Amino acid sequence: MEPKCHYPHLQCRGRHHSPHSPGPVAIAAPTAGGHGGASGLRSRPAPSSSSSSSSSSSSSSSSSSSMWGRRRRGAVPGPGGGAEELRARRREREAALRKARRQEQLVSKRLLREDEQDGAEVLLQPLPEDEVSELLRGVQRASEDRKTLLRRLRRALQDKETQQKFVRLDGSVRTLVGLFTGSLADVQMEAARCLHELSHSSDAAVAEACMPVTPYLLTYLSGHSVELMELCLYTLGNLVVESEAVRKQLLPQGIIPVLASCIQSPHEAVLEGLGYVLSQLLQAKEAPTEIIPLVLDSVLPQHMLRLVCSGLKSGTGAAVEFAWCLHYIVCSHTANAALIALGAVPALSSLLCDIASEISQSFSEGLELLTCPVLRCLGNLLAEETGCEAQIQDERLLAALFTVMQCYLQKHPFIVPEGLWLLNNLTADDPFFCFALLSLDLLPALLQLLPCSQAASVLVRPHFVPLSWGKL
Repeated sequence: MEPKCHYPHLQCRGRHHSPHSPGPVAIAAPTAGGHGGASGLRSRPAPSSSSSSSSSSSSSSSSSSSMWGRRRRGAVPGPGGGAEELRARRREREAALRKARRQEQLVSKRLLREDEQDGAEVLLQPLPEDEVSELLRGVQRASEDRKTLLRRLRRALQDKETQQKFVRLDGSVRTLVGLFTGSLADVQMEAARCLHELSHSSDAAVAEACMPVTPYLLTYLSGHSVELMELCLYTLGNLVVESEAVRKQLLPQGIIPVLASCIQSPHEAVLEGLGYVLSQLLQAKEAPTEIIPLVLDSVLPQHMLRLVCSGLKSGTGAAVEFAWCLHYIVCSHTANAALIALGAVPALSSLLCDIASEISQSFSEGLELLTCPVLRCLGNLLAEETGCEAQIQDERLLAALFTVMQCYLQKHPFIVPEGLWLLNNLTADDPFFCFALLSLDLLPALLQLLPCSQAASVLVRPHFVPLSWGKL
């Protein structure tokens, strides 16, 4: 059998204008090792249109078992792929790219702002360097209006050019760090917001200028202010997106043990921010060798799985973040055995059944954000040669999968190809789900869903249509 193919672990780096992640986005084709380039944009991956194509007729009988085996998302087309199939896949990729451009908020950086609440007017033009310097001098002078000056500075730092001018000024970041670690709570929060604005810069030099603040950001994660902890988490997450130097500094400073301590917080906002930081770390190109081993040695995996599976009861925000974290770990090909040993396959299968029950009773907007990474994790874990499919031989999973695809077909059609890829891996080399498909009379529904994804239909169709009917 040819090597199995996984869902791609694509990466891109960019801005995010909301603390809530609306879901997956397709950006590029998979690269070697499953990672995007270090200098590219980083975002959550979505359906890739790559797939294996059929062999030539002279060799189809001898290679059918290898061609239609379990697959990890992102297989490369085989040599027998026709021009029409290539054109269809290209059209799918182009459609996904158009969708990505339309949904700008899907990319990864997050920004917490309160300008709408205080009625302030946001500066749209960059400040001249002398005005930036004057603002800094005003902040450095101990005065009663320091908080007001920090608020003005924060708004000015919403502009990229002003950010670059500010970090070039001598002592600028050091001043903010000093106020951030001071004893005045209101001044501390304004300084934290200024640093948060700087962390949102797309310029790696600005992120690296903020490196002196990272140990203090970690320290305040053990504090009692939920608002400050949330701000520290999103600032850390933004910084690790932009700079490998920042990530390399944070690891010996103990970011993984600190996050492992925070993950037992009772506050949803803290957990969601923690999931954001962890997801950014796990997307780094060095994650498989330098970050994931540290995560596996901590209590994070079992708590991530717990939070994902309790998402329908305790809030989906954190569950979505940690579901993507699990997806990135699975895509690293370094920890699947550990996740399977934790019971990830039956736990995620049960969650998928709960999601199907929820959306079949009343359509719940937002659950598609959780459904997508859950489908990917299950599909990829089933692609492992561990026999874990025996843990989930339950017809209810198949019924739930079809319920999910049919419910989301109109409003969120990107879920359907993800479900078809999972169906491919459920039915490969395992007659249980092939016969369940027939006994539950799901074949007509399947044939209606197949046109939703050219790539998935190429893989799914031969599994059970000829095989199942041949065994009747």
